[in-house]
Amino acid sequence: MPLLDIVLHEPEIPNNTGNIGRTCVALGCALHLVGPLGFDTSEKACRRAGLDYWARLSPSFHLHLQSYLETRQSGRVWLFTTKASRYAGGVEFAPGDALIFGKETRGLPDDILARHADSLVTLPMVAGERSLNLATAVCAGAYLAIDQLVRRGLMRVTADGRLENVSDEARQ
Repeated sequence: MPLLDIVLHEPEIPNNTGNIGRTCVALGCALHLVGPLGFDTSEKACRRAGLDYWARLSPSFHLHLQSYLETRQSGRVWLFTTKASRYAGGVEFAPGDALIFGKETRGLPDDILARHADSLVTLPMVAGERSLNLATAVCAGAYLAIDQLVRRGLMRVTADGRLENVSDEARQ
């Protein structure tokens, strides 16, 4: 089971999605792409873009966010948006949670934000700044979640700087 689900709602820029995919591989997270996508993900397009890790990623594709949500077995969803006031570092992430991000130009649609109002979180910025790059926001959100899991003893960082799951037996 992946550590976290990273969900991109209608991503538009292939380089952002490629960077996010690499982050997912490095962290043991699953990538879910909710359409429509603003680019081609065929094998030829990925090979031309140098996405040699894409086969290890095995992204999942969904027609709309609701179809993704219907596939979830467990975990909560956290929607990252500049329209929230709740700091993402202040929620308690858990293995299996989904971190959901909107498209580069507009973020998540207002109707989706309204349906999930209790799950909205933000990455704070100084006054006057409108948003972070999508790949940067995903990386920051994923590492916030992982840092919490490490601090709570659910994951550990090995002596060589690698992430490792901590089994239930080892935590006791």
